Amino acid sequence: MKLPRDLSSDDLIKGLSRLGYEVSHQTGSHIRLTTQENGEHHVTIPAHNPIKIGTLNAIFRDIAEHFNLSRDELLQKLF
Repeated sequence: MKLPRDLSSDDLIKGLSRLGYEVSHQTGSHIRLTTQENGEHHVTIPAHNPIKIGTLNAIFRDIAEHFNLSRDELLQKLF
């Protein structure tokens, strides 16, 4: 599955909430999300619109590794 090219930080946060992520705090333009599912995990999202493709790919790779999913499986769950 191809990465979305026009994904904003708000849309990404809404998608990640399906996996149990909640905003823990924000510092400047960076939002920190935390989940307790499958062990505690933190991910930092830049508050940009749109999020750059390389940044988005790194975020998805980190989350997919935490949940033992492939990147495509993760994208199907989110979108």
